[in-house]
Amino acid sequence: MKDSFKALKTLETASGTYGYFDLSELERQGVAEVSRLPFSIRVMLESLLRNEDGYQVTREDIEALARWQPEPGEINVPLKLARVILQDFTGVPAVVDLAAMRDAVAERGGDPKRINPVVPADLVIDHSVQVDAFGTAYAFFYNVEKEYERNRERYLLLKWAQGALENFRVVPPGTGIVHQVNLEYLAKVVMTEKRDGLLLAFPDSLVGTDSHTTMVNGLGVLGWGVGGIEAEAVMLGQPYYMLAPKVVGFKLYGELPEGATATDLVLTITEILRKHGVVGKFVEFYGPGVAKLSLADRATIANMAPEYGATMGFFPVDEETLNYLRLTGRPEELIALVEAYTKANGLFRTPEAEERVRYSEYLELDLATVEPSLAGPKRPQDRVPLKEVKGSFLAHLTKPVKERGFGLTQDQLSKKVLVKRQDEEFELTHGSVVIAAITSCTNTSNPTVMLGAGLLAKKAVEAGLTTKPWVKSSLAPGSKVVTDYLEASGLLPFLEALRFHVVGYGCTTCIGNSGPLPEDIARAVEEGDLVVAAVLSGNRNFEGRINPHVKANYLASPMLVVAYALAGRMDIDFTSEPLGFDPNGKPVFLKDIWPSMEEIREAMAKTLDPELFKKEYARVFEGDERWQALPAPKGERYRWDPESTYIQNPPFFEELGRRQVGDIRGARVLLVLGDSVTTDHISPAGAIPVKSPAGQYLLAKGVKPEDFNSYGSRRGNHEVMMRGTFANIRIKNLMLDGVEGGYAKKLPEGEVDFVYNVAMRYKAEGTPLLVIAGKEYGTGSSRDWAAKGTYLLGVKAVLAESFERIHRSNLVGMGVLPLEFLPGENRETLGLTGYEVYDILGLEDLFPRKRVEVVARREDGSEIRFQAIARLDTKVEVDYYQNGGILQTVLLNLLKEAKAQ
Repeated sequence: MKDSFKALKTLETASGTYGYFDLSELERQGVAEVSRLPFSIRVMLESLLRNEDGYQVTREDIEALARWQPEPGEINVPLKLARVILQDFTGVPAVVDLAAMRDAVAERGGDPKRINPVVPADLVIDHSVQVDAFGTAYAFFYNVEKEYERNRERYLLLKWAQGALENFRVVPPGTGIVHQVNLEYLAKVVMTEKRDGLLLAFPDSLVGTDSHTTMVNGLGVLGWGVGGIEAEAVMLGQPYYMLAPKVVGFKLYGELPEGATATDLVLTITEILRKHGVVGKFVEFYGPGVAKLSLADRATIANMAPEYGATMGFFPVDEETLNYLRLTGRPEELIALVEAYTKANGLFRTPEAEERVRYSEYLELDLATVEPSLAGPKRPQDRVPLKEVKGSFLAHLTKPVKERGFGLTQDQLSKKVLVKRQDEEFELTHGSVVIAAITSCTNTSNPTVMLGAGLLAKKAVEAGLTTKPWVKSSLAPGSKVVTDYLEASGLLPFLEALRFHVVGYGCTTCIGNSGPLPEDIARAVEEGDLVVAAVLSGNRNFEGRINPHVKANYLASPMLVVAYALAGRMDIDFTSEPLGFDPNGKPVFLKDIWPSMEEIREAMAKTLDPELFKKEYARVFEGDERWQALPAPKGERYRWDPESTYIQNPPFFEELGRRQVGDIRGARVLLVLGDSVTTDHISPAGAIPVKSPAGQYLLAKGVKPEDFNSYGSRRGNHEVMMRGTFANIRIKNLMLDGVEGGYAKKLPEGEVDFVYNVAMRYKAEGTPLLVIAGKEYGTGSSRDWAAKGTYLLGVKAVLAESFERIHRSNLVGMGVLPLEFLPGENRETLGLTGYEVYDILGLEDLFPRKRVEVVARREDGSEIRFQAIARLDTKVEVDYYQNGGILQTVLLNLLKEAKAQ
């Protein structure tokens, strides 16, 4: 521990004596006014102070962040996080890489057991369960069986990892949603570790391979979602590099009115922040209204940071944090440490401490103005007050598609389709609600709205109401604790009476795993080309995400999900029209069955008990009998199945230690791309077309098209993923006039083929490849396969006008050189067509942001010479590139250490 500022102090608590790095020491020494920094910046600063080593984290890094200003400028932060969290879709490739690293070490005479996460990592399997069965008592069992059937190969790998890797834990299927499990159990708020014989206390912090990792910000834990390569780097002890953000201070005051829920509040906040613009910023909540919010309400707000566009939505630690830790059964010694440490180190929120903080920008909201709302029909930031939903939906039917409408003509509006079943018949029309899903950690983590939904269901059943027969209703709790308290309150049977049976413990409908609609409903929707709706208590409602047959999707509280299942349609005004009629023909309005806050609080007081959390999380890593029966391979190395089409050993380490870092000569251009090419254009996603290289590979392996599954589910097989890189149907290679899709031209022959096929022909000839692009290359989600696939196709460098921060970092992490045109220059100004042969010179003695020379030779022998900036921004990134990537750097260092011993 370098400790240039002599900030290491001792803390005596009820649970023992701890070392800690005292932030106030920087203020005492006149470095900066730490007490005026936002709380979230203080947590980052503590990480730098504690991890100073003179190489990855320097004294200058600490001083720069300590002097953060509301307009921070360019402060590079090499952040070391306390832990990593993964879900199964994004976690499988990470485990594949760790297994491949073990093989690489063993093949070079090292001990494979040395490859483990350096930073603790937890993987929660929650993304694979789908709502196939619903509305019956056996729905849960059927859906879990199907889940295991579809994902067996992936689960065998994860179960091997659970047994073989140290510092790595797996939460098996059927337990809960990753972010709710994190909130209720995994998060510690303050962590400890032994270092140099001293037990250090420090703030919990993490990155996760899912955008809604931010949910834990509600607990005062710093964290957000990242791509797989970054998560693996953090797992292996590398810093996460970022620019110090602007921090928006969002003041809350007042109190939520009767009838308004946390869901209504988060939809209101999302609307405000989207309008303001907070992309790349932290949002930190403060003010007297924060104290009026339960921890679960705060977590609901923090969860939707990706929807309002912020990196984080942060609530500092305070008394409510301690209350929640008690409620969820955390040990008393941990709670004592959290309180003592955060108070000692200026990380505990009080009104007095808040007054000193300076923010970059300021917003505020009176909680009393929040009203019942939905968001939709296509975006989470498009809030609609409940009283206006009917008019808004009807208006969207005829609005042009470019204005997020559905573009129907007046003639199409009256379309109806009759559906006949054995014992009933009914009509479907535009606005029929065909999916009503209580789903997603955003709301299922919040007992207020879950018990509220149960109470509303009870009153509806007692009034003689039933859900409409065309509604696919489902209840997917974010953890088993939810089922426990719904059972303990006596409310679960009423939800089941309305066909809201538990269908699984996972993300389900919110990530598009809503399962197919009943055949007769799907047929009617297709026949009438109907704009039918889904109402879900989730966080995302983009068109096509929830279900291919459902065009209108609305986010709502669990109570309103039940209400719309009863009504069965979107074109209803709940303030003036009845939900239905009781057995005597008397109209029943929403206000008649809406539970009061007093009733909800009473139900919570009777049923919420720390023992429920202790019971469910006592065996959280064990899994059910299906998980325990999985015959996972044992041993320190994974036994790859050469016939598997889901899991294969990637070739990332074949050249480990043999990489010749030097000038790139004789390179050909694989693609010339325009501005704002996203990682969705680059990385494989969605369905696998039969005629594509990936589809042909699977057919050759004996996989039927109906079993292709998606690129997402096959992320553990590089053979599939590299064939899908640059294969997006909307990508435009500017070397091919008027052609859309993943095609390239093999030069000098001039033959056009799929990008993968052309790249493999170049590879066979030993020709290095280049991609040329415009501004903002690699925007969008931080997809690791956008960089991994680029590397596997043989691309040595990407030359662009500018890069999205995370994708640039991911390219470096895979040993691909990001090159940036000089300001004012680009492909057009230099006259580059992509038909030239390229040399990139000056790579042998690299240093951060070095200008290198590029020579482009035309077919007629003439040359274009220009300079470009090698976007290796730090010494550490130069090392990564020279070694072939982050994982290779870690491996080489391990092998060096082993030799030295």
